[in-house]
Amino acid sequence: MVFADDPDKSARWWADQLNARVHRHVDPRGAVYAWLNVAGVELGFHPADPDRNPKGGSPVVYWQVANLDQARKRLLAAGCTHHRGPITAESGRRITQLADPFGTVFGLEGP
Repeated sequence: MVFADDPDKSARWWADQLNARVHRHVDPRGAVYAWLNVAGVELGFHPADPDRNPKGGSPVVYWQVANLDQARKRLLAAGCTHHRGPITAESGRRITQLADPFGTVFGLEGP
């Protein structure tokens, strides 16, 4: 679950990056809940709430990629910003963290 100021806009951006379809639900108050299903994983987008679900308050999810440098470069060009890394972690795997255009921090793991 990602807590976002604009869940619909955030979900659409991720759908473009992952070539996925956005599913939406609008509750009676007009709040949008959106999600993607990618390779058996549901990535949900929920309205941020400063008291209970602050923006960026979700865990850091790592996506495994075939080429970390290429994926990082493509996502930076798509509007992400650098957060941490890249670093070489235990057993030689490489990781990095980026923030999407809406402030959600996520990671990439790959060779």
